[in-house]
Amino acid sequence: MTNPFGYPVERGRKPAGIERTPNGATAILAGLVGLALAGILGYLPVTQFIYYGISDQPDRTLIVLGLYLGAALLLLLGAVVTFFRVLAGGILLLIGALVAMAAVVAESTLLQPGRFTEFFRAMFQFIPDDAFVRVAATVGGPLVFLLAVLPSTFRYLRDRPPEIGYGPPPGYPPRGW
Repeated sequence: MTNPFGYPVERGRKPAGIERTPNGATAILAGLVGLALAGILGYLPVTQFIYYGISDQPDRTLIVLGLYLGAALLLLLGAVVTFFRVLAGGILLLIGALVAMAAVVAESTLLQPGRFTEFFRAMFQFIPDDAFVRVAATVGGPLVFLLAVLPSTFRYLRDRPPEIGYGPPPGYPPRGW
């Protein structure tokens, strides 16, 4: 059997050069959620530093605020790099999500030791100021981690779109003059 151009076609096999491109939905969604979470997580340290300053804060508070700020920066950088389809963006999103979850756990253990359940109960009832930041880190951190760790995310980030060039269509031998 031949195709319209007179070349033989093999049955049961896709023509050479036609490959399925991976779906980037999970990578783009991970980048968008990571970008939103970066903005929310960056709010807490910035407002604390503006209102109270850096020198007036206890050491444990500075550690917790540094974790929130570090998570925000990692998520921001990871989201931007993911939008450019670079593999490092997915890894930065993974690390940023883990740091975001660690920031909430560190806050409850460093600032209120022994009151772990009371901290989370008050946090999910939105009792303390800026509780939405902690809830966003608790819910958004695992969500970004889950979206970034999916195989389709890394398949999309590893895939390079073909460069458009001139010449014969893929799967056909070059013409000889």
